[in-house]
Amino acid sequence: MATILWFRRDLRLADNPALVTAVERAASCDDEVVPLFVVDPALWRPSAAPRVAYLTRSLRALDESLGGRLVVRHGTPSEVLPAVAREVAAAAVHVTAATEPYGRRRDDAVERALDVPLVPTGSPYAVAPGRLTTQAGTPYQVFTPFRAAWLDHGWHAPARQPQDVRWAQVRSDGIPDEPTTDVRLPAAGERAARARWSAYVQDGLERYGTERDRPDIDGTSRLSVPLKYGELHPRTLLADLAAFGSDVATFRSQLAWREFHADVLWHHPGAARSSLREVVPPDAWDPGDAAFDAWAAGRTGYPIVDAGMRQLRALGWVHNRVRMVVASFLVKDLHVRWQRGARYFMERLVDGDVAQNQLNWQWVAGTGRDAAPYVRVFNPVTQGERFDPDGSYVREWVPELRQVPGRAVHRPWTLGRAAPPDYPPPIVDHAAERRIALDDFRRGPV
Repeated sequence: MATILWFRRDLRLADNPALVTAVERAASCDDEVVPLFVVDPALWRPSAAPRVAYLTRSLRALDESLGGRLVVRHGTPSEVLPAVAREVAAAAVHVTAATEPYGRRRDDAVERALDVPLVPTGSPYAVAPGRLTTQAGTPYQVFTPFRAAWLDHGWHAPARQPQDVRWAQVRSDGIPDEPTTDVRLPAAGERAARARWSAYVQDGLERYGTERDRPDIDGTSRLSVPLKYGELHPRTLLADLAAFGSDVATFRSQLAWREFHADVLWHHPGAARSSLREVVPPDAWDPGDAAFDAWAAGRTGYPIVDAGMRQLRALGWVHNRVRMVVASFLVKDLHVRWQRGARYFMERLVDGDVAQNQLNWQWVAGTGRDAAPYVRVFNPVTQGERFDPDGSYVREWVPELRQVPGRAVHRPWTLGRAAPPDYPPPIVDHAAERRIALDDFRRGPV
């Protein structure tokens, strides 16, 4: 007999409740634990090369921490899990509960196919999506009361890491080859994630409240990638925040936003593709490709927008403030539906997560829960001047502008003959497009 631990978005050994439960169950029956990862074609094939490349590295790191015992099987989970369960005479399959729409459907199919229990323990979040409701028993629509309820509810302490686990030796199909990508990926795996977090706590966390909006400063933790793959659990971060001497409310609130978006998607799985509310009439949207292509290539003529889009292409990651700026520009200056921008981001982001990506896009577009009002249109020039005051972020990512000194880099079209000849002029007039966006909003959805 054996106990299967099916890894998904929990590629770690520390603070993993499903692992603890699986090990305890196996120990009580003198069983071994089969650490299994399924290469699901429904997720693997559509995923962008940067995410697949990072995932393969994370799986190699997990395999190393398991002493080379990670069992990788390729195929549809509803077929693979029953086959492995029969092969090892499993008494149960243990998992971290899935919360996103596809994962919930997949697990339902696996549970129906298995002849043994599928045992979910914990979730990728400190407070499982769907657990918090208003006094009326309805989902939260607004972030601030959700955060208050989230803080009042609290979360468990980090789960201990089991020691001396009897890992089974079972045939593996092997970790797939890493696809080629020109994205500069961060170090993958639980150990690298913990090192990044430890370094940030030591030198960065104290300044988060003042530096988090500055893309020219490495002021954020950049933990969105390990959180997406479960190399760290947010509960681990929250425990460390509680022990930190300085004010950490702003950082904790960002974790709460992450959990709010997961909660919204839990209650409204269609939000992955559809607006939760319409804010402008259908004829407000531009179906053309030229403007979108310029945006995607970082050739809009607005330096902070172009810097962000080029950072995305190079790193598979973009600073959060800049994500808002480039999203607002696409939706409200170029009048392109948020879904197209969200899809492009998912094609490029290493930290591409359905709940966070789609709901953040809906926040900017004014179509989501507790979204920024549609009338809030980010000015790409003043945003650059405010959050990249000396232009160093723009100069890092837009080499055509590296000879433009200081704040002038945010308005290169004002330089006359001194303007760099290989950098495009603005493709639209922001003030004019803002007026169009507001006029569309006043017309309202039809």
